[in-house]
Parts: sequence; C-alpha cells; structure tokens
Amino acid sequence: MTKIMELRGKRAALWEQTKAHLEKHRGENGIVAPEAVEQYNKMAGDVKALGDEIARLEEQEAFEAQLANPTRIPVTGKPQAEAKPVSGSPTATKEYYDAFWKMIRRSGDYGEIRNALSVGVDTEGGYTVPDEFERQLIEALEENNIFRGMAHIIHTSSGTRKIPIAEETGEASWIDEGEEIPETTMTFGQTTLSAYKLGTMIKISNELLHDSAFDLAAYISRRFGVTMGNAEENAFINGTGISQPLGILDDAGAQVGVTAASQTAVTFDEIYALYYALKSPYRKKATFLCNEALVLQMMTIKDANDNYIWKPGLGIAEPDTLLNRPLKTSSYMPAVEAGNKVLLFGDMSYYWIADRVGRTFRRLNELYARTDQVGFMTTQRVDGKLILPEAVQVLQMAAGA
Repeated sequence: MTKIMELRGKRAALWEQTKAHLEKHRGENGIVAPEAVEQYNKMAGDVKALGDEIARLEEQEAFEAQLANPTRIPVTGKPQAEAKPVSGSPTATKEYYDAFWKMIRRSGDYGEIRNALSVGVDTEGGYTVPDEFERQLIEALEENNIFRGMAHIIHTSSGTRKIPIAEETGEASWIDEGEEIPETTMTFGQTTLSAYKLGTMIKISNELLHDSAFDLAAYISRRFGVTMGNAEENAFINGTGISQPLGILDDAGAQVGVTAASQTAVTFDEIYALYYALKSPYRKKATFLCNEALVLQMMTIKDANDNYIWKPGLGIAEPDTLLNRPLKTSSYMPAVEAGNKVLLFGDMSYYWIADRVGRTFRRLNELYARTDQVGFMTTQRVDGKLILPEAVQVLQMAAGA
C-alpha cells in the first residue's frame, strides 16, 4: 500500500513536470518546439509506465488478498453427518467439493469420487465446478476483465434470458380535477441474452498436482481469469453477436455521438461534444473508455481555460479522469485510425452480461502425458449486449479516402 501511494505521488509530480516542460517550449503561435517534442514523449511515456506499474501492484495486492482467503468450505456439521446441499445446490456440498479436488489431483478411491461427482456431470463428460470454487473463478474474471467491473451482470440457469425494454418513455399530462387520466404511450420491446460457449485448456505438471502444499485452486482460478477474461473483454467490446456476445462497438450498440474531423487525432472540442452528446441522466455514472495510445494523445489536450483535461488518479485504486469523469483503458479498444470507434463515454451498466451458472472442468490424462503434464479443459457460457444504446456514446474517427 505504501509503495503504491509513493508511486502515485511520483506519477503526479512527473506529470506536473511534463506539463511545465510543454509550456516552457511552446512558442507564441502555440506550437511546441520540435526539439522539445522528443523529451516530452519520453516524459509522457514515463508517466504512463508509472501508471502501468501502479496497476500491476494493485493487481498483485488484490491477488495476494485472494490467496490469503480460505479456499475450502469449513466443516460446520458433526463428524459422519450426511453431506447436504447448501441453498439447494448439489454442487455446494463439502462432499462434492472434496471429491472434485481429489479428481483433479487423482487421489482417493476412484469409485467413491465418481459417485460423489455424479450430480455434477455435464452432457460432454466434464464436471461442474463446486459453488465455492466458481466464486473464485468469477472473482478472477473480474480482476482481469475491466468491462465486468462496469457492466451489469445477471446469472441464469437456462440457455436464454428475455429482457423487456421500454422503447418509448411515454408522456405525462396535466389534467383538471375529476378528468380522466389519458393512457400512456409507453411501449415495450424485448431483447434476448443467450449463452455462448467459451473454453480454454490449462496444463499442470504432475509434480504440482501431487504437491499438497501447492494452492491448486488459486493457480487454476488465476490462469482461468487471464485467458477467459481477455477473451471476454475483447468480445464485450468488439464481438459480432455470432457465436459470441454482441460488442458495445457494434452498429447495434453504442451510438455515434461525434465524428472527428481527423483520421488520426482528436481535439478538445470533439471530446467536449462527446460529453454533451450523452444525455445528462447517464452522465452521472458515465465512464470514458479507450486504448492507451489515445490516452497519451489526450494528455496534451487543454480546455478553453488552458487547463489540461486529463488528470492522473492520486488515491489507491482511483482511476485517471477526463473532464472529471473516470477514464479506463483497454487494449481491445480500436487504434486511432480512419473510421475506427476510438472513445466510448457512457453508463456502461446498461451493458448486460448474462453468466450461465455451472462452469465445467474436464481432466485430460493422456494428451500431455509425454511431458508429464495433465490438461484441464474448462468451459463457461456467457453472453453480453448493450440493452439501451442511448446510454453510451462513441467518438468515431473520420473515414478514409
């Protein structure tokens, strides 16, 4: 924590030096002297590098806190008591939890393990992960997928979820005492969230599998979070809606609020126009989202009062801001090129993610036997869609020739 605060202080101080350097070498015509640009780029890169290191330390701190948590459900019943499902779920019992990890490590009586796991067998021969471990997997996904932290997440046990949406808000009317209240013109539509399949494989050496001191649950959830989280974030932003979620940048997603005059650069006027292209009710919880290359470009932009509109976050886990609204970055946002949608601004909680309960694992004993490793194939079902397009506006670069 102290190291993070120290780096945030250094980052803020370096940013002030960077701004001062820029002003010192800015001519009367407002243009920065060419010989000063290279030094500015280096200083701005150092500011970004400090931000990256802060993010890594915060992620490490969060992961260490996760490792410090107990990974097993405590035994609260009497010895020899029959294992009963928690909250009606057969995969929430301690019996199922223990059998699942014995299956993973290949220890214990094979017949007993198969019997205990029979309640969690899926149609493809895998095993549904225990409820407690599924919570760990979801936490790992949230740590590695910036979009999950902004979106609205619902859980479903079926393949699809139908969501009613108000297509028109209707109007209220002034009436005299005793007059009949007119019917509203509000109409409702419906959108559907499906359950698209996402999978990956994890390899673990036999030495680690049989090392009782090795925190296998934390390792698997960590690898799961990285691989699945990256794939999810890319789909939630750029997905086509065909065998994958519909990305927020799709034509049916966020509305184009502003089209830039240039193919390669944005201006303050355009960012300001994007801010006000979003209706005021959504601005209260709105967030900016872009890639890091655009952040470096926006670090030099000033408002009409000659103040820099980009501000570095100073507190622990405090994001950078743009026009006093949080600014987040994703490597899956498009580059600043002709025709690309490069800057999102809106209330991302109107992007709904449907998580189908019941992630599964399947042990692959022979596939990596020559390297003395065991493979584990894991799958999940998820969908995502922006259910209210007007809640998010996007800045699009000018089209190419």
